[in-house]
Amino acid sequence: MNMRLGLSLPTFGSDAHLDGVVRYARTAEELGYDSLWTGDRVLAPRTPSAPYPGGEMPRSFENHMDPLTSLSFVAAHTSRVRLGTSTLNGPWQAPILLARSLTTLDLLSGGRLDVGFGLGWMPDEYTAVGVPWEGRGARLDETLDVLRAYWEKETFAHDGPLFTVPETVVGLKPAQRPHPPVLLAAFTPAGLRRVARRAAGWLPVAMPLPALMGMWRQIREEAERAGRNPEELRMALRLNATLTQERTGSEQLPASGTLDQYVDYARAAADAGVHELFIELGQAPGLLDERLDTAARFIEGVRKG
Repeated sequence: MNMRLGLSLPTFGSDAHLDGVVRYARTAEELGYDSLWTGDRVLAPRTPSAPYPGGEMPRSFENHMDPLTSLSFVAAHTSRVRLGTSTLNGPWQAPILLARSLTTLDLLSGGRLDVGFGLGWMPDEYTAVGVPWEGRGARLDETLDVLRAYWEKETFAHDGPLFTVPETVVGLKPAQRPHPPVLLAAFTPAGLRRVARRAAGWLPVAMPLPALMGMWRQIREEAERAGRNPEELRMALRLNATLTQERTGSEQLPASGTLDQYVDYARAAADAGVHELFIELGQAPGLLDERLDTAARFIEGVRKG
C-alpha cells in the first residue's frame, strides 16, 4: 500500500499535556506512522456565532495548545515523522511573523514540516484575534505571497492591499528548499481553485469517497488549466473517528462506527488514490493508553490490507 498514514497529536482535550504529547509522538514513530498533525483553536465559546460543521462543537476544544509550539516540542522528541498543521488559520497572524515561525520550525525539525492552511469556521475567533471575518480568502492569498517571497528571495519587499513589508534581507531559510510544502483546506469553488493554482496539495476532511474524488478531479483539472502538472499535487485526508462497539449502518463513511469500519474506509481511500490519510482519535472514549492501543490496531489493520 502506497498511502502514507498519520496520526493527530493530542493538542486538544484530556491528553493535551506533557506526557500525552510526548507519548503520542514517540509511539506514532515507533508504530511506523509517517506523520503527526495539529489543529488550531483560540476559543471555545459557550454559544458560537456559527454552528460547528457536522454537529456540536467537541468539548475537547475547551483545552487547546498552540500548534506551532507543540510541533516544535515534538520535533525534539522524534527523528523521522513529518510534522503537519491541519489546519493553521493563516489569516490570524501577520505574514512576516508567520514566515519566521514556520521557517524556524522547518529548520529545527530537519526539514519535516508540512504547512496546512485553512480559514476556520467560527467568526468569533477572528473577533478575538482582531482580524476581520470578511475578506479572509484575500488575506490568505496575500499571506501566501509574503511567505513565498520570504522563502525564495534573499532580499524582498511587499506592498499589498493589506500588508506592507519594507525591503529586507532574509538570511533565515527553511531546510526544505525552496520551501516547505503548503497544503490548503478548501471545499468551495474558490477554495478549490486556490488549491489548484497555489498549493502543493489539498487537506480535506473525510467524506464518502465518490464525493471526495469528484472534488479531487476538479482540483486536478483546474491545475492543468493553470499550466501546472496535476501529478505533482497530493491529498492528505483527515479522518475524524468516533468509535463505537457495534457496526453502524453506513458503510461508505460512518459518522460513528467500529475501528474495523474506519480501517475499511482507509483501505478504500488508498485504493481510490488518496496519498495520505491521518486519523484523529481524540474524541475516542477511554484513557491515553487505550487511545494508543487503538492507534496501533488501526495502522496494523490498514497496512495488512
